[in-house]
Amino acid sequence: MSSSPVAINPTSLPAPSGYSHGTLAGNTLYLGGQTALDQDMKIVPGGIVEQFRQAFSNVLTTLAEAGGEPGDLVSITIYLTDIPDYQAHGREIGAAWRELAGPVYPAMAGIGTTGLWQPEALIEILGVAVIPDERLRVPQA
Repeated sequence: MSSSPVAINPTSLPAPSGYSHGTLAGNTLYLGGQTALDQDMKIVPGGIVEQFRQAFSNVLTTLAEAGGEPGDLVSITIYLTDIPDYQAHGREIGAAWRELAGPVYPAMAGIGTTGLWQPEALIEILGVAVIPDERLRVPQA
């Protein structure tokens, strides 16, 4: 187990500049906020369901890089620029969650905000996971 925090930056996600996709401290992975950026640094088109799918997939990619699985998530915070839009698509978003993470529902919060880093972003998701020792992967510096 690592004693000092270690950046987790999957190569399959856009290269971070001035931040990390995740920070591993011991067995706890702090998952940085993810919007619906694709590999080309563009927000995926199509609305809240597609943006949820991309943003949550980005979170799960960072989690997997450290050896984590969706069941290791202990907290998720979702920032939304349009809460009624998210609520109106709740069933579709729930189906996307179950497809990506299974029946895992950690502690969650949904917070309305007037804007996100990319003006076209509708959603940003961050979280915390606790990864068991037997699956933990700490990148070598």
